[in-house]
Amino acid sequence: MSTIIRHEFTIFVSLNILFMIDTITSAKSAIALEEKYGAHNYHPLPVVLHKGEGVFLWDVDGKRYFDFLSAYSAVNQGHCHPRIINAMINQAKELTLTSRAFYNDKLGLAEKYVCQLFGYDKALFMNSGAEANETAIKLARKWGYTKKGIEENKAVIVAVKQNFHGRTTSIISASTDPTATSGFGPFMPGFEIIDYDNTSALEKALANKNVCGLWIEPIQGEAGVYVPHEGYLKAAEKLCRQHNVLLMMDEIQTGIARTGKMLASDHENVKPDLLILGKALSGGILPISLVLTNDEIMLVIKPGEHGSTFGGNPLAAVVCMEALQVIQDEKLAENAERLGKIFRERLNALIKKTKLIALVRGKGLLNAIVINDSPESETAWNLCVKFAEHGLLAKPTHGNIIRLAPPLVITEEQIHESCDIIEKCVLSF
Repeated sequence: MSTIIRHEFTIFVSLNILFMIDTITSAKSAIALEEKYGAHNYHPLPVVLHKGEGVFLWDVDGKRYFDFLSAYSAVNQGHCHPRIINAMINQAKELTLTSRAFYNDKLGLAEKYVCQLFGYDKALFMNSGAEANETAIKLARKWGYTKKGIEENKAVIVAVKQNFHGRTTSIISASTDPTATSGFGPFMPGFEIIDYDNTSALEKALANKNVCGLWIEPIQGEAGVYVPHEGYLKAAEKLCRQHNVLLMMDEIQTGIARTGKMLASDHENVKPDLLILGKALSGGILPISLVLTNDEIMLVIKPGEHGSTFGGNPLAAVVCMEALQVIQDEKLAENAERLGKIFRERLNALIKKTKLIALVRGKGLLNAIVINDSPESETAWNLCVKFAEHGLLAKPTHGNIIRLAPPLVITEEQIHESCDIIEKCVLSF
């Protein structure tokens, strides 16, 4: 490159960097940029975040917050965990992407790692949680036709009310949330929707010979942390075996130590036929999702029938292994189990002091408070704004429910400090 060209290139890059810096010097300008140039598919709290470390986030003005959303449980290991960041940096210097048109030297290691950790024969890496659920749908249907003998195009997947598995058009075809479905039809056939946490409904639905899969979350996170009664998951597993139906367990939000076990289904010693994972598989570093199952199911898909350009890339493979190893080395499931009990004790004690909170529910460090107001009210939103003013970030779901899910690296002292903030804000309403 000549001196003149190099000089012009440097000026061009410098001007662009200066332009970018100029646009994010304040929270107001950052919000204005998103409002003008971004799709309005989210309604964020008016906080502009700039930095994260462990359980904390900082905004562009330097204010520090406890993070009690954890990017919807994607950063269970804490923000910018140094081990995961270093694993990513080292691999990024070597190779990031080849596509699955070729083998790479990291994917097989990651596949072996996750198969041995969770006890399955085969792993299929994707990117987003929605992609993993789409993958599970295809696997269940193909298995239903090739192994169970269901007539072509007659396969049924049983899902449950209040579910959340993603927002693709296939997935929302099984949704009962009007926000997810209104204006997006027509929808894909082949789903039967039944009540959640209802064993009788399961017995009736799974008796249909055309059912190939039961698709559930062990705890309904997005719906407001609905925890089924003890024995429901075990009954679902038993009924699936009885009727030759695949148990498809969406642990994208509940898995990776969030509820006090590596998987929420571990609380009842349930092993799904299709285990669907995402979010914290990377510690929030990049999108990674995964479907785990055994040979009889996974091998119904042949070359060319399913895939993803980025799925199983070497960067993701390395990050995934390190993220899962951090969970084990730092005993984050055990921490979630212990501190979750303390957290719920503090919140339940708060109920006695105010009529604002109707209910506290959860497991491990996946918890929610139900505000004693209608879902149409703005009470929960206003309370979350109050939390933010006092240095804690959370977000309402379904109007009157506030999900509270900090990174699993949080300490007991920090739990109590966070509870003090929550209590102060609640009692001020």
